[in-house]
Amino acid sequence: MRRGSAAVGGGLVGLVLTGGAPRVGVEPFFMELIAGMEEVLRPEGRSVLLLVAADDDAEASAYRRWAREGTVEAVVVVDLTLGDARPAQLQRLGLPTVLAGHHPDPAFSSVVTDDAGAVRTALRFLASLGHRVVGRISGPADLVHTSERTAGMLEEARAAGLDVRLVEADYTAARGTAAARELLAVPDPPTALVFDNDVMATAAVEDLVRRGVDVPGRVSVLACDDSALCELAVPALSALSIDVHEHGVRLGNAVLDLLLHGRTGPRPGPPIRVVERASTAPVR
Repeated sequence: MRRGSAAVGGGLVGLVLTGGAPRVGVEPFFMELIAGMEEVLRPEGRSVLLLVAADDDAEASAYRRWAREGTVEAVVVVDLTLGDARPAQLQRLGLPTVLAGHHPDPAFSSVVTDDAGAVRTALRFLASLGHRVVGRISGPADLVHTSERTAGMLEEARAAGLDVRLVEADYTAARGTAAARELLAVPDPPTALVFDNDVMATAAVEDLVRRGVDVPGRVSVLACDDSALCELAVPALSALSIDVHEHGVRLGNAVLDLLLHGRTGPRPGPPIRVVERASTAPVR
């Protein structure tokens, strides 16, 4: 692997976001993450090179091109999937890599957040308000953090005797809205909904309010990503809040530790907590 001088790759740290430009333009998470990375990389003469790829093949092709042309000196990988082939590919290409999430090989450098613990905390919070039936609109099931959230939520539900109902979605506003309608269109619907990101949650709340559904009187809503979208929603959304900027800072520090000192292995991400706003309330 290449390590050391910022001259390799022009001091650029590659980050590929796959799924098309619309997602990147809407989700505040990634822009704040990059800002945190830049905060620690720029004083060391480095910066983030962001590439938006249409699909997995385009992302893999970008890595091969970067390695062949010496475009970047390191890569940060986000949205890890179960059995993800990207870390091994980057290793074969000789590109130093930092992973944002769990990986079974501890030799990789990574920054890991406790997603399972976070959703357990969210479920305990909703249970404290009297909610016994909770719907969750998840992200894609093949993402590592989605899998961890699902396992944590189901484990907590079993321990507390709660009824959790899962619907898989894709982080988009349209699918989040459709999934919320699906969960609520049954005789014994959930009294609370948990969304895996802020975009789905804000879109669903807007749809519910427009259709005359009382939030939080009829159904409480909580988002797993906190952002300005959550604060500006009407009603303002309760959320699992992580300091995304600090998460980016820790990723940037992991990159520097890898390049300058050869340090690898997992390190913890920022803690996650529930921020209570107007979209959650006790069951009536």
